[in-house]
Amino acid sequence: MIEALNELSTYIREARPALVAGAEIAYGDLNLVAEPEAIVPLLTFLRDDPRCAFISFIDICGVDYPAREKRFDVVYHLLSPRHNLRIRIKVAVGEDEAVPSACDVYPGADWFEREAWDMYGIIFTGHPDLRRILTDYGFEGHPLRKDFPTTGYVEVRYDDSAKRVVYEPVELRQEFRSFDFLSPWEGTDYVLPGDEKAKT
Repeated sequence: MIEALNELSTYIREARPALVAGAEIAYGDLNLVAEPEAIVPLLTFLRDDPRCAFISFIDICGVDYPAREKRFDVVYHLLSPRHNLRIRIKVAVGEDEAVPSACDVYPGADWFEREAWDMYGIIFTGHPDLRRILTDYGFEGHPLRKDFPTTGYVEVRYDDSAKRVVYEPVELRQEFRSFDFLSPWEGTDYVLPGDEKAKT
């Protein structure tokens, strides 16, 4: 398997050197690094070339690295049923940068690009319908960013008296608790019911 991935890596880098910025084999998969402007030509090549034949589109996901200049990685996963190989392509983008949509190459990318936009705020240019898919239309922010507050900004609930859904600022009903993670059976000054039997 590793030998086949090494051969494939060499072939792709020699056939399309301008499209691949880096390559490595990790966790049994071939990982390619590409620039945003090269992603559509690279995906097209990987799909159409008979030595690659990555015709099965698996996933697009985002990864957030807030401390990095190019904050996000857009990660594409493809499968070649003919060669029984998987490939991962990573594209690093900044907060204000956009990635060309892969929908023309893989129509199934539609849903995943919308999800990456909704959860991370990654913009895909040329997408036919880039709008929220998992959060509410009035939702502010992108919940999977590592700087997004864990409680969110607003909460949604159904109000019986108004007979409609209402939006309200988040109000925490109790203070955050401080847990000591000790077992209730450790460090107690009292005897729990039933413990007296264990000592006899």
